[in-house]
Amino acid sequence: MVAVKKDKINGDALGTGRRKSSIARVRVRPGNGKVTVNSKPMDQYFVNDQHRTAITDAISIAGQDGKVDVLVRVAGGGLTGQAGAVRMGVSRALVSFDEQLHDTLREGGYLTRDSRMKERKKPGLRGARRATQFSKR
Repeated sequence: MVAVKKDKINGDALGTGRRKSSIARVRVRPGNGKVTVNSKPMDQYFVNDQHRTAITDAISIAGQDGKVDVLVRVAGGGLTGQAGAVRMGVSRALVSFDEQLHDTLREGGYLTRDSRMKERKKPGLRGARRATQFSKR
């Protein structure tokens, strides 16, 4: 069974995506295909083609091109992490919007959480693992 999240007030489908240290909160509602990220059009927020296609692929694989409007609030990390978080959030919101899309998005790998995080810095080291240079004298 799939966890379906809907907004109690206006019925928007909700989804949360995370990648690295980025978190995206996504709303999907019936519309004409407009994608808004942090109150800007997606083309202005994500200038890199690779980031834009990561997001639009999830919508097109689900067959919702031009049928839904997507509103995104994303924070933390860099643009690549944010794009990955938005991609996952859009996928989860689309599943909340229409549960029959779950199998399609699962097979495409859009619902899998990329759990890789930056390793913490340890005391006495220069980074997570890099030690200071050995000095013989």
